[in-house]
Amino acid sequence: MWQVSSGVFLGWSLGSNDAANVFGTAVASRMVRFRTAAILCAFFVLIGSVLQGPEGMHTYNEMSSAGNLNVAFVVSFAAAVTVTLMTYLRLPVSTSQAVVGALVMVGLTTGRLEYGPLEKVLLCWVATPIGAMLMAIVLYFLVGKLMNVLDFNLFAHDRYLRIGLILAGSYGAYALGANNVANVTGVFVGDDMLTPLQASVIGALAIGLGVMTFSRNVMMTVGRSLVKLDAFSAFVVVLSEAATVHLFAYVGVPVSTSQAVVGGVLGIGVVKGVQTVQTKTLWKILFGWLGTPTISFAVAGALYHTFLLAGLISTP
Repeated sequence: MWQVSSGVFLGWSLGSNDAANVFGTAVASRMVRFRTAAILCAFFVLIGSVLQGPEGMHTYNEMSSAGNLNVAFVVSFAAAVTVTLMTYLRLPVSTSQAVVGALVMVGLTTGRLEYGPLEKVLLCWVATPIGAMLMAIVLYFLVGKLMNVLDFNLFAHDRYLRIGLILAGSYGAYALGANNVANVTGVFVGDDMLTPLQASVIGALAIGLGVMTFSRNVMMTVGRSLVKLDAFSAFVVVLSEAATVHLFAYVGVPVSTSQAVVGGVLGIGVVKGVQTVQTKTLWKILFGWLGTPTISFAVAGALYHTFLLAGLISTP
């Protein structure tokens, strides 16, 4: 099953671009070291993937089934190339958008695209940053009031914020595994392919590898370039992102932690004043979101027809 190598590549790309976003604001605010964040993120991604990961895989299979290992390779490899390109450009993008872009190409080519599940996924994409933004605004005031009531001294304040960032980041990593492992190896689940548990474990390990090796640059883009965050704001962003992504894990739709993080960061920007938002960076991120499914669609189309000419895929 050499084809699964593209899923491992995609998992590494997702870990490099998306997974570490659950700790990006904490690392950028210097409250948590990158190495600590990466280890915790990789561990809890594995736990979340195994316990809740298969739900999102069902949604993708309903939308457009790859059908065989070679088609699954095309989908996964096209998404991986796209996400790796965006990671090189330091843009936090949606791996689910990359996967869906490739799946839509396959579905249109084979005539097996189901529009009902696709509409559900598109709606959740829109709801993710908006939901995280609203949640961040609410949490900013609620948690802020709680902190004022407790009235910690400066040292206790920093200590509890650091603990809160670690707990929220670990929860975010769990939610990421539960929600996003379907992006990595979901297309390989089916007859004569992987079981959901096998796909979850392989995907989670690949994501963890990406977190450990190549995620620092995108962390800095989210945590520093978009809005300057203090430790308290970073905690609110991570918690709002984690809760939003976990909610969609229950819905069974893989969404982007990058979109949730950016939504949370923008919520902080709204509270503090829109002038604190770095609009140049925001436009770059929006470009990445629009370009991701488009590029993945094109790459998948080129690969699919190459495989078709080589006789590795049968004519639909």
